[in-house]
Amino acid sequence: MRNILVTGGAGFIGSNFVHYMLARYDDCRIVVYDKLTYAGNLDNLLPVQEDPRYRFVQGDICNRADVEAAVRAHEVDTIVNFAAESHVDRSIMDPDAFIQTSVYGTYTLLEVARSLELERYHQISTDEVYGHIPAGQSSRETDKVEPRSPYAASKASADLLVNAYHVTYGLPITITRGSNNIGPYQYPEKAVPLFATNAIDGLPLPVYGDGRQMREYQYVGDHCEAIDLVLRRGVIGETYNIGTGVEVENLDMIEVLLDALDRPRSLIRHVADRPGHDRRYSLNIAKITALGWEPDHTPTEAIIKTAAWYRDNEWWWRKIKSGDFRQYYETQYGERLRAAAAQQ
Repeated sequence: MRNILVTGGAGFIGSNFVHYMLARYDDCRIVVYDKLTYAGNLDNLLPVQEDPRYRFVQGDICNRADVEAAVRAHEVDTIVNFAAESHVDRSIMDPDAFIQTSVYGTYTLLEVARSLELERYHQISTDEVYGHIPAGQSSRETDKVEPRSPYAASKASADLLVNAYHVTYGLPITITRGSNNIGPYQYPEKAVPLFATNAIDGLPLPVYGDGRQMREYQYVGDHCEAIDLVLRRGVIGETYNIGTGVEVENLDMIEVLLDALDRPRSLIRHVADRPGHDRRYSLNIAKITALGWEPDHTPTEAIIKTAAWYRDNEWWWRKIKSGDFRQYYETQYGERLRAAAAQQ
């Protein structure tokens, strides 16, 4: 595993994985393959752009000829697939792109990996494939998937395809399912960067419903370390949950974030909930910890560290929030915020 194609490598988790791998391994070569949709951002890769071990190829994972050309040109032996439309709210508004990228795109990558007999194919998945988890339970890798949003369904479908290629064709695969990641370079449609950047500007924080949804917030660097471990020591054909084992209510997350940024809690605005909003995710992470991994950050530490990054890196997010993001924000939250204000 020396030449790795990182699909979606200009996105949030993918770019952090690129930084991690190049910093850790002198003999590692990374080819980022990214379509550069709204969430793909070459600014995320500025710290490595002069590294001779890094290359960037713009392309769509749904285009088999282009993927295969990149794999051949750079003598790729491993594909790590981060490429996905990743926001539940957007999947509710427009599910088509999610099916195309996560399902057909994954199929295309699997076909390339199979036809060229690559050393490894690794799929980045999510805890959301398990659906809502009742109190007192935690999802194991062997549990059935019960996705409840188009985003989660597209990711679950991809997981099933990946497993099928292992069973049917003997393709050497692994899958990791991560809990909610936070950290540098996360597009500010997601809760933590949205709330952090709004709070910095003194804007209201639109909190879905009662804000009592339970999540495991993990620092993206910890997630990247766990992915690397699975690539090197994970069992072929297996799936691994990656999380913290610690649940946090969204309201608690917001209060930690506001305190870290020295902003008042009066910025919190409860707005109409999203359709089919899962109340709770919880991962059993015994399988990954048995490989010798544990997170370096607690959820609270991850939230504080993430809030500080957005406070200190306005150069990165201000130009994002001044562009097309404004239309998305108005579509998603404008009426919700106005209705909440009218009820005060």
